[in-house]
Amino acid sequence: MIPTIRIQDIADILIMTVILYQMYSWFRGTRAIQVLIGLGVVTLIYFATRFLDLYMTSWVLQELGTVLIILIIVVFQTEIRQALYRFSLLRHILDSRQETQHSQFQDIAETLFRMAANRTGALIVFQGNESLQDLMTNGVIINSEISPQMLESIFYDGAPLHDGAALINNGRIEKAACHLPLSTNPAVPQHLGTRHRAALGLSERSDAVTVVISEERGEVSLVTAGSLQRMSTPTDLILKLDTLLHIKTDKPRITQQQRFFSNMLPKASLLLGVCVFWVLITTRQGQITTITAPVRLHGVPDDIVLLRTLPEDVTVQIKSMSSLTPPPSKLDLTAEVDASKITEGTTALRVNHSDITAPSGMIITTVSPASIRVSAEKKLRKKVPVKAALKGRLPTGLTFLNVTCEPDSVSIEGPASQISQITSVTTEDIDASQLKAGEEYLKNLRMPEKQVSILRDMPITVKLISRERRKR
Repeated sequence: MIPTIRIQDIADILIMTVILYQMYSWFRGTRAIQVLIGLGVVTLIYFATRFLDLYMTSWVLQELGTVLIILIIVVFQTEIRQALYRFSLLRHILDSRQETQHSQFQDIAETLFRMAANRTGALIVFQGNESLQDLMTNGVIINSEISPQMLESIFYDGAPLHDGAALINNGRIEKAACHLPLSTNPAVPQHLGTRHRAALGLSERSDAVTVVISEERGEVSLVTAGSLQRMSTPTDLILKLDTLLHIKTDKPRITQQQRFFSNMLPKASLLLGVCVFWVLITTRQGQITTITAPVRLHGVPDDIVLLRTLPEDVTVQIKSMSSLTPPPSKLDLTAEVDASKITEGTTALRVNHSDITAPSGMIITTVSPASIRVSAEKKLRKKVPVKAALKGRLPTGLTFLNVTCEPDSVSIEGPASQISQITSVTTEDIDASQLKAGEEYLKNLRMPEKQVSILRDMPITVKLISRERRKR
């Protein structure tokens, strides 16, 4: 039975759809999207196995999912960091920059085409709004003005910094000899070298714009958003850089209607998937289950002994908010009641909903009875003698001996009403006919009352001694 759909449920579905579509847009064409699709398939299989009561398969998939989450965090930590950065609403304020790069595009474009004509390979990255700190590694800080001489000297064949990428940020050459993440997209043509794969890999993970010069073919290419475009002239390159890095007002304005109806196939697919997932989660929403939970008292004062708890169990009604919650047969609830305020006599303790820890996705609705009655007494401790519990008679010739216990007294503890009536404690039964002179026998003590405890863990030593020795 599908639960009644509320406005909150519609908002829940739409928010999750927008988040998933945004992640799809960021990771499209990368290996991360392939992993996310694989996880989605595994999740659907897991729900299908649970629905069909395939216990072993669902258990294996559940345990495997825990391991996969850890592996994904380790393997895709860079992508996750970039996604969190993109989610930040303050990044445009925190990373506001002075857009001064456009004044250098003329010199940069002419220098790059001149280097291409000389078959000098190069890889230049223009940073956008997103930080590249985690994506560009092992770079050498230069922090110099942009000039044709500097660019040519960095990428001169044989120069110390020519092997790697140069980063241009805020109108300056910030770093050189940087390593970039390579693209793992299988659709990348085989004839493209390491420079092109590095430029594509960076563009798949950020909004950076990268220019690549092929040393073998003498071509200048512009890479952005996972796509590579060959530039024919310096003018084409200048216009592209101006459009991507500086001139925002000249971009065609996209209306909200156009934005909404674009890419309808992935949007509709994600919306359908979220709806199906929502139905699976909320299938048992609102189901009420009645469970008996034992009462356990904690925080009992040290000078108090509990006698009785009435009742010893409470009836709990619990409401399921999701089909992911465990079935009633697997619930193990306990009412942990605070007994720190009890005193001698009978005390009424209230059982609160917070005393019972419900599994995630479940809510405690009622607890019956709402209170319990606890009988308690003052705790008393005293020392009493130990006596051997003999059965039968001593053998002939040993009647002159006495049966003794070591130690001859122990301490007992319990309710005052019971402790006051106990004058001694006895050992377990001893067959007197089997006793021998000079032998020692280890026997445990009998518990005199249910609530009384003997403050000794070791057995009592029983032996025969002469009356004269006993008198001494």
